[in-house]
Amino acid sequence: MAISFLLLVALALLFSATSSAASAYALPPFNQSPSPPPPPPQSAEEAHEVLLLAPILSNLGFQELAMAVPALSSPVLSTWSGPLTLFAPSDDSLRSCPSCSPLRLLRDHLVPGLFPLPSLSALPFASKLATASPGRCLTVTSTAPHRRSGDNSSSSAASALKIFIDGVEIARPELFNDGRFVIHGLLGFVAPLSPFSCVQEPRGESNPASADPIRAGSGAAAAVVRLMLRDAIVRLREGGYSVLALAMRVKNAELSALSNMTVFALDDRAIFAGGHAYVTEVRFHVVPDRLLTHADLLRLPPGTLLPTLVRGQHLVVTHASAASPGSPSGPARSDLRINYVPIKVPDAVINSRVAIHGVLAPFPHLHLADLAAAEEGAREAAASAAPARRSGLCGASSPFGECAAAAAAGAPATPPSASFAVDFMDDGL
Repeated sequence: MAISFLLLVALALLFSATSSAASAYALPPFNQSPSPPPPPPQSAEEAHEVLLLAPILSNLGFQELAMAVPALSSPVLSTWSGPLTLFAPSDDSLRSCPSCSPLRLLRDHLVPGLFPLPSLSALPFASKLATASPGRCLTVTSTAPHRRSGDNSSSSAASALKIFIDGVEIARPELFNDGRFVIHGLLGFVAPLSPFSCVQEPRGESNPASADPIRAGSGAAAAVVRLMLRDAIVRLREGGYSVLALAMRVKNAELSALSNMTVFALDDRAIFAGGHAYVTEVRFHVVPDRLLTHADLLRLPPGTLLPTLVRGQHLVVTHASAASPGSPSGPARSDLRINYVPIKVPDAVINSRVAIHGVLAPFPHLHLADLAAAEEGAREAAASAAPARRSGLCGASSPFGECAAAAAAGAPATPPSASFAVDFMDDGL
């Protein structure tokens, strides 16, 4: 019995010693592991240098960008201590996009590196410039001037050269250049860059310089139009014109062949509320090879004919503005109408190749039997014009006829019998 008791005491002592040794070598709990150190913050010197952009931009008139500079932060800038180049859009262009963030646009327009005008001119066509937004790049294109034989003037060639940043023209190059910052003024603003903006296109498609010199200019112009169409499509989606944006993507090849264009757009809400006719007649609302801003439209006299992508069918300026923009009586009232339809949102999207205006309803087709009278002007023709037809066709020579009220009222009360699931490859688009 005594031996058994001593044996049990010995086993207990051995078990306790083993447990204490195991606990001494046990790993600490997971929550006690040290956390990784945070990334080093941007140095005060680097942050101070970026903040110097604010007073410079303010003095140059870029107030929207200047106010966004204090909040500017980027992992690209935290590792870059060299010079910076900014492609600055004007305040008016930024205000035309209420949904755009000035801070994001500032990052998308800011490029590490020094790129004055000669450096940009020397870049290969469709070169990519990395921006302060990680994984986002700007595309640099240019339209080379056509030199005449015997003309060796480099200064005239440089002055005629136009450089585009993602299709937006540099209207005021080198507004500021102190060796630390270079600021170029843009004609508009670059739409928010996509994650695929740094992907280089195949060289045969994007670099017209590899082709013969005769086609080089036209290839560069077509590339600019494609970039501007992409910009317009992005802004249309953000502005509530998704149906038109989809139609322009489907007809991208046809639209890219134009030098520029004016589009009259119906927003998604109006289309689903009864403007179904617009879906199959988008091409009737596109004026090819003419870039007409709202100010340009206001200067057109009544009866002016505008061609469309539909062969043989034109749009007519049926009502002109009551006062010209530069008249002493003040700005023009919104009396302008195309095919009797008022313009609802003038200059909804404007860039160097595309002008888009929102309209109240789809355009009705006018009976253009007397084109000569329409070209002479509606005021002279209205006195002798017959009453407008009530069968859906209106005389172009009677711009102040009864069709104006019918067109302004919108689309027919009953939608078409066909389903709204329209094939966008239909010839109407």
